[in-house]
Amino acid sequence: MMHRRQFLAGSAALALGSFGSLGFAPVWAQNAPDLGTPTLPNPGFARLRIGEVEIVAIHDGVARRPLAEGFVRDVPLSQVQAALTEAGLPTTHVDISFTAFVAIMGERRVLMDTGNGQFGAPTTGRLLANLQAAGIAPDSIDTVLITHFHGDHINGLRNREGQTPFTKAKVWVPEAEWAFWMDDARMNAAPEAMRGAFQNVRRVFGPIAGEVQKFAADATLMPGLRAISAHGHTPGMSMFQVESGGQRFLNVADLSNIPALFVRQPDWAVAFDMDPQAARAVRRKILAMAAQDGVTVGGYHFPFPAFGAIRTRGDGYDFTPVTA
Repeated sequence: MMHRRQFLAGSAALALGSFGSLGFAPVWAQNAPDLGTPTLPNPGFARLRIGEVEIVAIHDGVARRPLAEGFVRDVPLSQVQAALTEAGLPTTHVDISFTAFVAIMGERRVLMDTGNGQFGAPTTGRLLANLQAAGIAPDSIDTVLITHFHGDHINGLRNREGQTPFTKAKVWVPEAEWAFWMDDARMNAAPEAMRGAFQNVRRVFGPIAGEVQKFAADATLMPGLRAISAHGHTPGMSMFQVESGGQRFLNVADLSNIPALFVRQPDWAVAFDMDPQAARAVRRKILAMAAQDGVTVGGYHFPFPAFGAIRTRGDGYDFTPVTA
């Protein structure tokens, strides 16, 4: 398995070619430039009960972009289009959905990821409005947990004026993710196309660098909520598991992008996976566990409401959305 120190010189550098050709280089993530996308639906929010905990899915929007060779690594475009057709989806473009989750645990309000903020496609950046619609004031959030440092997950933490809407929240991030992206030597040695991602991380976290809390892999963060290491998509990506009353909810972050492609074909790797080999391995491991144990999962890029069940399907799996 590739060591995390090798991400930059190895697969991370290879990823840049895919990102550049797909138009992702500016922020090195799924948040999109304005490609003249049409108005896309905004379903708002949805609720799910896990024991005594309420999970609220907060939609941040959808980015539509043309389907291009390279969106799925090392898989011919025709094969990707066939998989989309089988799932009843268009073959000319992909709609990438963005959904964050709030865990309401007694008096606590825990937000997992912050959305695109003001930096994504014009059809994104709806998290704050949808939080309000769900009856959750941004200043009622006491904890912000970050799964990884791609821009579509962290940009909502700080707006263009440098302000954060989550004024009372403590921010927790994966220790390994912080070590990678906040390393100045690594940033300076990175290819030019990748430096914007490092700079964006500093824009978001720089003003609060001394206050950010870092957690180790697989750490228990509070009673009933723990981190689960899932590096591969990025060097330190973490998932978050909520457990209450014998039930479990697992926020799988970017374990999979579009489920019709990467849950059904877990050995496929999206262009954004920095270490495709590690990403494939952890994807298979977690999907197998979720299917066997009946864990409710939530995926950042799953179709809204973005939470549901994983079931075995041939050599892969399938995602079945559920509603409250």
